[in-house]
Amino acid sequence: QVQLIEAGGGSVEAGGSLRLSCAASARTFSVYAMGWLRQAPGKEREFVAGITWYGVSTYYADSVKGRFTISRDKAKNTVYLQMNRLKPEDTAVYYCAARQMFGAVQSTGYDYWGKGTLVTVST
Repeated sequence: QVQLIEAGGGSVEAGGSLRLSCAASARTFSVYAMGWLRQAPGKEREFVAGITWYGVSTYYADSVKGRFTISRDKAKNTVYLQMNRLKPEDTAVYYCAARQMFGAVQSTGYDYWGKGTLVTVST
């Protein structure tokens, strides 16, 4: 069982930046990939960014490419999402997720989920 705890959400004006973090805890931490997904009010949950844990390949949704950066610290079992040039349409609850086995990183099919952290971007 993997527990994921997000931090770093909040309110920011358009054009600003936020950094989300997600700390993973487990008796034996071993995952294939971790990702960030988001869900805006009235919309379905969508993939934002993902990273393979050992190969360090990264994946991004088209809507955030060039603005968001995902990274991970293996020693701390922590994944980060640096969000720059935020837009009002980035407003959503952001979820950290972990995929245990090999599979599509750019999807919503993750095995473990955090509780989410709210990001609000105002005009």
